[in-house]
Amino acid sequence: MARLAIFAERYTIRSSVELTALTNFRLAAFELGHELDFLFKDELKYLRNYDGVLIRALTDPLNTSYVVARTAEMLGIRVLDQSESIRICCDKVNMYARLEREGVPIPVTRFLGDDELSEATAERLFDELGAPLVLKAPNSSFSLYVDKVATPEAFQKVGRRFLRRADRLVIQQYLPSDFDWRVITLAGRVLAVVRYRFAAQGWRTMDRSEAGDWATVEGVPRDGADPRLVEVALAAANAIGGSLYGIDLKEIDGEFYVIEVNDNPTIAAGEEDQADPDIYEAIIRYLAGEDAHPVGEDAHPAGEDAPPAGDG
Repeated sequence: MARLAIFAERYTIRSSVELTALTNFRLAAFELGHELDFLFKDELKYLRNYDGVLIRALTDPLNTSYVVARTAEMLGIRVLDQSESIRICCDKVNMYARLEREGVPIPVTRFLGDDELSEATAERLFDELGAPLVLKAPNSSFSLYVDKVATPEAFQKVGRRFLRRADRLVIQQYLPSDFDWRVITLAGRVLAVVRYRFAAQGWRTMDRSEAGDWATVEGVPRDGADPRLVEVALAAANAIGGSLYGIDLKEIDGEFYVIEVNDNPTIAAGEEDQADPDIYEAIIRYLAGEDAHPVGEDAHPAGEDAPPAGDG
């Protein structure tokens, strides 16, 4: 029996789907014969009493969640997310550089320092990458500090705003689509696959329609996912590390491009777990050190052939 913990912040349990997901983690632990407690910021002195800890709070090297990750690692406790993955995924310049180095397909990407923000630079990038362009601050999350610009004036205005929180910008080719794929992986294996279908007129998962609708989440059984989607997602995960990731991808003319690798991916009840409800058990087993392979035989391990694509 393992003693496990979930580190959460108070805001984590304000949403019913998030609270239900946390309950699902606890039920999975109990069914496997383990204990699971919830830990909050003022209870971290008890961290040493556990064998594994799952972080379900916003991760950032400046947040308490990073302290939890580093402390757990120093105590020899299994932790998700791992501190190195937090550092990489919270710095998009580092993340995209690693993906490029490993040959993972991504949109054409440029990095821009604060001394290069000019109309001439904007015009050159529009010529090279087309219009519109996507601008990103390196340390953004949930589509905050991610915007689309179509003119040199907008490029400079948005760039200046983003550079207030960073000394570099990420500039990317815009790849239009009606949805994003999300592949959730752990230790080089696929746990779940979903499609985030954007709200009307939206181009990001967090965009809302004029009627107030959010993007919809459509689960796809992982053993029915396109083998090429799985291959690209696992290549992206392996370029970052072996932690728990949510890889966002665009599908353009049958090819897949990684938009981002997220540490601490959202797992909401009835959404990311739609097609693969054993995601909770898989993560618990990993934290308890029960199984080097966190999911069943239908998972896609890195370096092995995936099954044929299904209807998803």
